[in-house]
Amino acid sequence: MKYIRFFNSLTINDIAVVGGKNASLGEMYQMLTPKGINIPNGFATTSDAYWLLLQENNIKEKIETALDGLDISDTLNLQKRGLAVRTLLLNSKLPKTLENEVLEAYAILSKEYHSDAIDVAVRSSGTAEDLPDASFAGQQETFLNISSPQALLQSVQKCFASLFTDRAISYRESRGFDHFKVALSVGVQKMVRSDNSSSGIMFSIDTESGSEDLILINSIWGLGENVVSGRVNADEFFVFKPTLKMGISTILKHSLGSKKEKMLYTDNGNNTINVKTSNKEQKSFSITDSEVIELAKQALIIEKHYKRPMDIEWAKDANDGKLYIVQARPETVQSKLNKASTIEKYSMKVPQDAKVLTQGRAVGEKIGTGRVNIINNTSEFSSFNEGDVLVADTTNPDWEPIMKKASAVVTNRGSRTCHAAIVAREIGVPAVVGCTNATDVLENGVSVSVSCAQGDEGYIYEGELPFECETIDLSELEPTKTKLYMNVGNPAEAFNLSKMPNDGVGLARMEFIMSHSINAHPMALVNIQKGNDVKDAETISSFMSPHTDAKEFFLEKLSEGVGMIAAAFYPREVIIRTSDFKSNEYRNMLGGLDYEAIEENPMIGFRGASRYYDESYREAFEWECQALKRVRDDMGLTNIKIMIPFVRTPEEGKKVISIMNNQGLIQGENELEIYAMCEIPANVILVDEFLKIFDGYSIGSNDLTQLTLGVDRESAKIAHIFDERNEAVKRMLDMAIEACKKADKYIGICGQAPSDYPEITEFLVKHGINSISLNPDSIYKMHKVVTDLESKLIQ
Repeated sequence: MKYIRFFNSLTINDIAVVGGKNASLGEMYQMLTPKGINIPNGFATTSDAYWLLLQENNIKEKIETALDGLDISDTLNLQKRGLAVRTLLLNSKLPKTLENEVLEAYAILSKEYHSDAIDVAVRSSGTAEDLPDASFAGQQETFLNISSPQALLQSVQKCFASLFTDRAISYRESRGFDHFKVALSVGVQKMVRSDNSSSGIMFSIDTESGSEDLILINSIWGLGENVVSGRVNADEFFVFKPTLKMGISTILKHSLGSKKEKMLYTDNGNNTINVKTSNKEQKSFSITDSEVIELAKQALIIEKHYKRPMDIEWAKDANDGKLYIVQARPETVQSKLNKASTIEKYSMKVPQDAKVLTQGRAVGEKIGTGRVNIINNTSEFSSFNEGDVLVADTTNPDWEPIMKKASAVVTNRGSRTCHAAIVAREIGVPAVVGCTNATDVLENGVSVSVSCAQGDEGYIYEGELPFECETIDLSELEPTKTKLYMNVGNPAEAFNLSKMPNDGVGLARMEFIMSHSINAHPMALVNIQKGNDVKDAETISSFMSPHTDAKEFFLEKLSEGVGMIAAAFYPREVIIRTSDFKSNEYRNMLGGLDYEAIEENPMIGFRGASRYYDESYREAFEWECQALKRVRDDMGLTNIKIMIPFVRTPEEGKKVISIMNNQGLIQGENELEIYAMCEIPANVILVDEFLKIFDGYSIGSNDLTQLTLGVDRESAKIAHIFDERNEAVKRMLDMAIEACKKADKYIGICGQAPSDYPEITEFLVKHGINSISLNPDSIYKMHKVVTDLESKLIQ
């Protein structure tokens, strides 16, 4: 056939003939099917077929006339001209030769699947689409569940017309593509019946941080169009590549999406309908863990074949239960950023009284401010002004022309792999998707700040808050002899922070991970697990979904939080400090009132090691140990070291390590090291005894200063006395460093002092400390302090 190519005759070198989408499908069908990748068979019309359509209908000049005077910044102008071109194409006739060949190919494909007329998906593939430097998701149209020859021909013609959607015209114009040097190929592929199953998207790179160590998988019930369009908030999974390649199935994170709708086929052919999902479907993950891992392994195979990060669509067939790959294109946004020698670091100091109006999933890492402009449909585009904050129920690629004008985008619905999110990343606009209530709580004309610079969650604040953007030249940063670690609290920020120059994590606070992931007093969960009466049990159980087992909820959430941080910095060392809430902080947690006494001075009360072996809390600490063991043993993240806070006596240290050993965390086994916080004068005075028990120290300068000077660091009256630069404190630092060096044990610092005072950093470097752990906002400044000082010391 002259105008038809079956997948088994196509390779990635045929992009000019059948476009990137169809060339990729042909490549995978030929090369990757033998490696276990399921690709439904199909065929594609060639670019010559498109030119034949224009020639036989004599409409090329008419299209040129319709586009004359095009102004993509004027949405009404763009809509008018786009409609005119599409009308020309839809009113034309398919060439008879092409029509016959499409029907012949459809008959051959149907026969292969033992049918006279199979259901097919009809997809558009532009010959400049999905190129590494010109990718844009959803420029053209897709038609699903086409089940008759006549419907197929109609869909082919609609695909040709979709080469001139408003979004495709705008995209080509803005990137300098000649409209008449881009043709369209139509792909016809055996339909995967995911309407009664699940489907989704996956990236072999983290779409936000750009980490090539992550595979991101989104999944929903029913047809994948709802996750692509952003209509449904999807389930989300992160899989860690390095350990997956070692044969360890490491799912770093499960996030349950609301999935309030699913798209099904209707009985009358190619129509689809959205129906509400059941409560059970909303509260359940749409794929199993084993399917997550199977998809991740397929992503590895596809990425390895193409030698670059990939954006992949998949579907599970309800008839045979198999997972199929229905599309794969190069990922372009983060891949380009990863090659840059400079990075932009956005930051905002949020006032304590700042009002959060709504929040959702952050897309990108930028911040934008402006006036809210709520847009309900494309007919309202003309009212959108440059610099407005675009607020909508959801967006799709048709909205690209006004998204480019926006300072930020906010939607009720959508996940981080929907078209709106992909487009926002590509054009560099911060977006917060899946807020659920943005169009209800945000008012037209009100000034807001949209922050995607605070990790996984994006926040919309009332008013235009000041923010900063710093451009950092990574090529100018020299390595340091003294290891520069970071203090990391929020797992959602870990992969973004890991891009900064660092040697690992000197302090990851378990209590911060708990507060982000658990939200309840650990002993309340222990008692729920035992079936005991617990205050707030109903509220606690409500956010445990989809878990019904309190212990598994605790272990999974804690191990995932720790795992995200450990994976982000892998294989660099990550020191996890076990939980160090004070009793007043524990009381504020759900269910906490029943387990915590009121203490006059919680700072030196029931905290740290003393809590772990006490019978009132021991079981919760044992769960904590089990979560850490899961990260090290099951997830394979052995770069984790464990640190025990507030160890008052060597005997306490022995008791805690005994509990850890009983829970499978055995010192020295599988490279496990256990450190103690050096934050009590006794830790310095009896350093030789403590170092017989622990593998090293990390200095907590805040508490060490407080207890050395006898200053309550929460008291405003004597705050002026609290100073880590005090000579008594410096002598304590010197003694601790010297003793650890003499014993050949690790010595670092994770307190606030070096982040605040360059002179403390200099003091520590001069005295030979192994590592300095800094707050992320201090690391660039202190990096220069350390490199300058080390160069002087060498001289």
